Amino acid sequence: MTKLHAVNPVRNTGVIREKSKISNGVNKLKFISGLSQISSRFRQKDVKLLFGPALVFFVSYLLGINFVIPLFLVCIFAYIKLFSKNYSLLNLSLLFVIIFVVSYFIIQEGQPIFYIPFSIIPMLSAILFEELGLSLLITLASSISIAYLAGDINAGLLFLISAITAIILVRGARKRVTIIRAGFIVGLVQAITLFFIDHFSIAEPQRYLMFMLNGVVSSIIAIGILPVFEYLFKTVTNISLLELADFSQPLLQRLVMETPGTYYHSLVVGNLSEAACLAVGANALLARVGAYYHDIGKLEKPEYFSENQDIKTSKHDALSATMSKLVIMNHINKGLELAKKYRLNPRLIDFIQRHHGTSLVYYFYRRALETLEEDQEVREEGFRYPGPKPNTKETAIVLLADSVEAATRALKEPTPTNIVDVVHKIINNKFIDSQLDECDLTLKDLEKISAVFIHILSAIYHARITYPETSSKEE
Repeated sequence: MTKLHAVNPVRNTGVIREKSKISNGVNKLKFISGLSQISSRFRQKDVKLLFGPALVFFVSYLLGINFVIPLFLVCIFAYIKLFSKNYSLLNLSLLFVIIFVVSYFIIQEGQPIFYIPFSIIPMLSAILFEELGLSLLITLASSISIAYLAGDINAGLLFLISAITAIILVRGARKRVTIIRAGFIVGLVQAITLFFIDHFSIAEPQRYLMFMLNGVVSSIIAIGILPVFEYLFKTVTNISLLELADFSQPLLQRLVMETPGTYYHSLVVGNLSEAACLAVGANALLARVGAYYHDIGKLEKPEYFSENQDIKTSKHDALSATMSKLVIMNHINKGLELAKKYRLNPRLIDFIQRHHGTSLVYYFYRRALETLEEDQEVREEGFRYPGPKPNTKETAIVLLADSVEAATRALKEPTPTNIVDVVHKIINNKFIDSQLDECDLTLKDLEKISAVFIHILSAIYHARITYPETSSKEE
C-alpha cells in the first residue's frame, strides 16, 4: 500500500468548488495552512513554556492584584512565541515577577518609590538576552506594572526612562566597570527626570540624591546576581566569555602545555570564526571562545591527532581503520566529560558536541574500504560522528572553520589558488552533506564566510621564499 492510499479521505469538505474563482480557493488554503502553523507551534514539548505565564498569574493571585497587568504580559508572551523568537518565557517571567513583587511590597509598606531598584531588571535583560526588543518589552511591561501599583503614571514614566537609559548603556558590556558607570549615569538621568516631573522645583533635595544613589546601587546588585541568572538561564554573557577566553583558565592552560598542536589549531579556528561571525552578524566573541574549547577532548590521547603527531610516525599505523575511527570520534565524549568536570557553560558545551555534526570520518572510511575483505561490509553510518548538527550560526561557523583550517594546514603547496579551492570544496561538501540544515546560515552568508576564510588563511599559510644561506667571509 502506498502512502497515498494510507491517507483517510475527508469527505464532503471542499477546498475549491467547481467554477469558483481560484483566488477564493487559494485564500482558503492559506487559512488552513495558517491554522496548521499555529497548531504546530504548540507542540507537546512546548507545554513547559506555559510555566512563564502561569507563574505571573499565580503571583498576581497570591497578592490579590487585578489581572490586567498579567494579561498584558501574556500578550507579549504570545507575540514572542508566535513569531518564533528563541526566548524562554519562564526566564522572562522570572525577571518580571522579581521587579513586580519587590515593587508591590515596597509600595504596600508605604515606602518611597526610590527604594525600588528600578534599573536591575533592564540591566540584567540587556546583558542576558541578545535581542534589544526583548529588553524593551520587559521594560514596558514593568513600567506599566509599577504605574499601576503606585497609582501614579509618573512613577511608570520615571522607571521607563531610567530603564531605557540602562539598556542602552549596558547592552553588549564586556567589563563590570561598564555596568557601574551605567549606574552612575542612570542615577543622574533619574534625578533629571524627577526634576522635570516636579515642574523644575527642588522642594526636597534629598529625594534627588536618593534617586542618584538608586542607580548606583542597582548596578552593584546587578553585577552581584548576574552569575546566578547566567546559571539559571543557561546562557553566557560577554563578561563571562572574556574571563573564559583567558588562557590562564585551567582547561586552556592544559591545552597549551599538553597539546600545543591542538592549542594552535584552536587559536586559528577562533580567529577564523570571530572574523566570519563579524561578517554575517553573529556573536563573534561567543564563536571565538567556543572555538578555543571545541577540541578539549583531545587532551585524552593527544598523540592520535595529526596536529600533535610526529611527522615520521603515526599511532594509527598500528590500528585498524575501525579502531582508529573510534579513537578519533571519542574526543567528543571526552570533551563533554571534561566540560562537565570543569563546569563549563552550556553554551560552550554546544561547540564541543556539535563541531563535527554528523560528518563522515572520511580518511578512515576510505581506509576501511581499501582493506575490506570479501565477507565483510563497511557501513558509512558507522563512520559518522553521532551529532547533533550545529543549530546556531556560531556553532556552524566553528564547524566550517575547524574543517577548513585542518585541510589548509595539510596542503603541501599552500598557494592562493589551492587555498581558494580547499575552502570552497570544504564549505560546499558540508552544505551538500546537510551539516548546515539546522542553522540559519544563508547562501549569501556562506559566500561571506568563504571570503573571510580565504583572506585569513592566505595570510597565515602562504608559501615562504627560500632564502640562500649566508657564508661567513674567511679572513
